[in-house]
Amino acid sequence: MNKSLAILLIFLCFSLEAQKTISGTFSPSEQYTWIIAYRLKPGTQVYVTDTAIKDGAFSMKMPENAEPGTYRLVYAVPQEEYNFDIIYSGKEDIVLSFDQETGVSITNSEENKLLTDYFNQSKNIQENIISFYTQGNSDAKKFNTLIDEQKAIQKSFSEKSKDLVAHNFIVANKPYIPSNFESIQDYVANTKANYFNHIDFTNPALQASGFFTDKITNFVFTALPLNEMTKLETEIAMQGNVKVIDDKLTSVSETYKFHIYYTLWTQAAASSFNELSDFIYSEYLVSLANITNNQTIIEEIETHNRLRIGAKAPNIIWKKDNKAMTLYDLDKASHYILVFWSSTCGHCLKELPVLHKSLENNTNVKVIAVGLEDDNLSWKTESDKLNNFEHVISLGKWQSDYAQLYAITQTPSYFILDKEKKIIKKPEDQISVLEYLNSKDK
Repeated sequence: MNKSLAILLIFLCFSLEAQKTISGTFSPSEQYTWIIAYRLKPGTQVYVTDTAIKDGAFSMKMPENAEPGTYRLVYAVPQEEYNFDIIYSGKEDIVLSFDQETGVSITNSEENKLLTDYFNQSKNIQENIISFYTQGNSDAKKFNTLIDEQKAIQKSFSEKSKDLVAHNFIVANKPYIPSNFESIQDYVANTKANYFNHIDFTNPALQASGFFTDKITNFVFTALPLNEMTKLETEIAMQGNVKVIDDKLTSVSETYKFHIYYTLWTQAAASSFNELSDFIYSEYLVSLANITNNQTIIEEIETHNRLRIGAKAPNIIWKKDNKAMTLYDLDKASHYILVFWSSTCGHCLKELPVLHKSLENNTNVKVIAVGLEDDNLSWKTESDKLNNFEHVISLGKWQSDYAQLYAITQTPSYFILDKEKKIIKKPEDQISVLEYLNSKDK
């Protein structure tokens, strides 16, 4: 064997050994057909590879140049909802099983099994400490036993995970551990004050993980005083937590800051914490968007704020009998329904007549039907059949002014307003509209 061939064989053997797989099963098998792997990076994710799930089983060969770190496996759409994260070290094959009811379990992977065991044991001891306090227990000896167990868990897993990717997360997750028994008030205050003691905010492994964003989000939304608070007081306390986060993010990139604040804004908005979401938006996101070129997200936030539950619906202006009419000038109704439709939309031509007939004798409800049209020919014919509605035409279809103002992406789309013209419901169809109105009549 010549020297060149020997070198080639050594290279090939090394390459074959270095290339690892992620494989496993999904149940029920008929529900899943494809899996995609993304490498998480600070504030984003990058496509790596994908493969089919056949009869509930898959095997995905990872590229030789796949870097160690956190990988997100997506198995359905929307991707933001149907995924789970694993650690890929490049040194071991990973075997897992996913069940629709119980989630994911790792059957082969030192990294992932170790980290899972650590989080499970840490969670159990933390729950025992919380139970100790909630039961009103003040036995210092029993408390110190729990604390010693917590120390042992942290020390054991920190030592076991050395030289592993998982070590980054185990060290960063080290909880506040008191040296002696303390009251629940002191314990909560000290836990909050020491929450980030072991986190290096510039650690790229942490930034490129769901662990980091989850840790920050958990602090903002749960590190709250023990006393009862109003919703407004709660949101003000959360704003204080956001300010703590801001102090911790001084050394990270503006791009990553934007990612963190957008994550916090998203959860605040989803939870209807409007004071908090507005605070995050005005204090952080607007300025960071200009620096990081994220104006599209700012526009999405502004659209959400304009159309969120509780917001006053944007005004609509039209002419009737050569007289100017506006949504804001309408009165004498307890509810107003905005329906965005089109005279060329088959679903609209089925739903609107039903709604029209159902409400023809209801003087407490006023319907404003906004036609998204290319021209007024068919619109005039169809709108004349719905003579109890107020009709508005918005030329330009999807690009028309009112389609843009109300972010309409399908017809028909419904908004229910109260007598002050505030948005109180966004029903999916005319059945949901009528069900809501009937519930208010009872």
